[in-house]
Amino acid sequence: MIQYPVIVLASRNQKKAGEISELLSPYHISVQSVTQFPDAEEVVEDGNTFGENAAKKAAETALAISQWTIGEDSGLMIDALNGAPGIYSARFSGEDATDEQNNAKMIQELKNVSLEKRTAAYFCNVALSNPRGEICLQVEASCRGRITESPRGQNGFGYDPYFEIVELHKTFGELAPIVKQHLSHRARAFERFIPQLVELFEQQT
Repeated sequence: MIQYPVIVLASRNQKKAGEISELLSPYHISVQSVTQFPDAEEVVEDGNTFGENAAKKAAETALAISQWTIGEDSGLMIDALNGAPGIYSARFSGEDATDEQNNAKMIQELKNVSLEKRTAAYFCNVALSNPRGEICLQVEASCRGRITESPRGQNGFGYDPYFEIVELHKTFGELAPIVKQHLSHRARAFERFIPQLVELFEQQT
């Protein structure tokens, strides 16, 4: 079996790291969190798009630690809020916002919006940098749904308890992790990303 390089994930979000590690494990690709590298500073996410932020996280972290690095940026875009919270999803209600605070702000801003008009999409952009800080791969995918009026389910994180897949009548918070691994914006992005990653690594050996 080919021994693939270990990839570092440029994210300090442990739940996100867990999801990505599970998506890559069937391909025998190991993922390490950037938290294991003291030399890697927090990357300032000042891009205007998910793609710019993902590429910046990947490239800057890779340069700092000389490792293959994945940068991932994802978020929720709500049609009735003109695409907000978008790239500010993690800090919608402030710099050190909790999921609860972000969800509370979202629900407050949607209080006069009917369920039919609460359409939204989760987006995920994934970028891969080589150890020299050069972006080798980048993909984006999305998953559409709508925002419920009250939270449902305990699974996932972020806005998941409010994000309903209309066809399934279930929120991401209600979906079993194995189901979310096939349906989510992150799962769809990695579905495109992984075959290209494997091909790239096979060319390296």
